[in-house]
Amino acid sequence: MSQPDAETTAPAAPETDQPPGVDSAFDRAIAVRTRPGGVVHDVTIDPGWAIGDKPNGGYLLAMLARAAVESATAVEGLIHPHALTASAHYLATPGPGPAEIHAEVLRRGKRMSQVRSRMLQGGTARVEAVFTLGRLDPTSEPWWDDVPAPDATPMEDCVRATAPPGGQFDLPLMQRVDLRLDPAVTGFAQGAPSGRGEVRGWFRFTDGRAADPHALLLAVDVLPPATFELGSTGWVPTFELTAYVRRVPAPGPLLVRHRARLVEADIVDEACDVWDSRGRLVAQATQLAGVRSATRGPPLGRSHGRPGIADPTRVDLPAGHPHSPIALRKSTSTTRPDFVLSASDAATTPLTDGRGFVPPPIVPAPEERLFFGCD
Repeated sequence: MSQPDAETTAPAAPETDQPPGVDSAFDRAIAVRTRPGGVVHDVTIDPGWAIGDKPNGGYLLAMLARAAVESATAVEGLIHPHALTASAHYLATPGPGPAEIHAEVLRRGKRMSQVRSRMLQGGTARVEAVFTLGRLDPTSEPWWDDVPAPDATPMEDCVRATAPPGGQFDLPLMQRVDLRLDPAVTGFAQGAPSGRGEVRGWFRFTDGRAADPHALLLAVDVLPPATFELGSTGWVPTFELTAYVRRVPAPGPLLVRHRARLVEADIVDEACDVWDSRGRLVAQATQLAGVRSATRGPPLGRSHGRPGIADPTRVDLPAGHPHSPIALRKSTSTTRPDFVLSASDAATTPLTDGRGFVPPPIVPAPEERLFFGCD
């Protein structure tokens, strides 16, 4: 299939940054309308900041942070304009359209204040987050830093993340952000994941809006899941996300890296680091998420020094391993096509050396393998 027209489906970002709030799609999307009393805020969830039909978790977090700042300002004035930390729990997926955010100031302090924000839609709690608010010093420099920026491919040599061709899956978010994925860790897009459990790339807004502390909350959740590079594709819903905003970023694109640290029991924890154009660490995050796809066998990389699977069609595992009797059948779902595991007769599986077997090749569905296309 041919790739979509990049100029019509993914407009290029301007070369110069625009200040936050200057006719910015992001600022309009996270805008809150505060009711008298400063506690309840009316918001509109913009479908343009979604993956498929699900709003991006970082986008929702930025909206909750905006409400937290407004509620704190109503109580103490604008002395703590930045969300320094955020701990969010994603309870139920909100849909596009009107919603409410109730923000409660838990503690007031000279240097920091704490605020709890809860998003409700249709009377149901959707997302809840607790923020520590403060004021970042743009002149501060690190006393010690042990998180150097990776040796990433230059942005101009990276590939633009777009929706898969043929309209198989919609990615409205990619219309709003210019996300350039490092080709060194995007084998999943060609059906050949590296097995490293890492995804990284460059991020900026397509309308040229400059990155600020609110934008960093989006940046920590903007990349495809790191599990894609482990050979596991499909939906990865976030349960909990903790973010630290460390400093105001310098103008220019952000370098973002996601790493999968542990995948077990269909749950993954990912660590995210974000650097600005000066190579300074500006944000960090950890999230716990579900791994909803079964298009995976044993890991492709290494685990605690044990070699992983160099050839995904050959698997040496103990007899009776839960992945050994793998048979794939296509899901009947029309909204989230994926694969599911079903049991097969392990006795019919040929053994390789008395410890394992040779299962059939695991071939992701095209709509999953091309979850993020490249223009």
